[in-house]
Amino acid sequence: MSNTNNTSESQDSEQSSRRTRKPRQSQESRQSQESRKPRPMEVLREARAQLAELTGMNAESVSSFEQTEEGWALEVEVLELERVPDTMSLMASYQVELDSEGQLTGYRRVRRYERGRADARRSGGR
Repeated sequence: MSNTNNTSESQDSEQSSRRTRKPRQSQESRQSQESRKPRPMEVLREARAQLAELTGMNAESVSSFEQTEEGWALEVEVLELERVPDTMSLMASYQVELDSEGQLTGYRRVRRYERGRADARRSGGR
């Protein structure tokens, strides 16, 4: 019977050491993820998700995307008001700013337009 006790004690000890190793490994992987800069596509996906969560409107496209000294800047096109026909739906461009880790720090609507309308030309006096 003492053999059975030793076996169960060794199993308990092994399970205990596994439990203590797991948090250390996940902590190390978290530290490596925190020190790693996000890739541009990760930033873009996260920006779209964060903007949708804040505004309740899904991003249809990203019309500009650039890295800045502070982090990232995007211009995101969203559907603000769906109408029939679709060409009459109201779209909006939002300027979105993110920090270097990809967390949204601010946004603002910079333009609102009907989906079917092109920008007016400003060159040549036409």
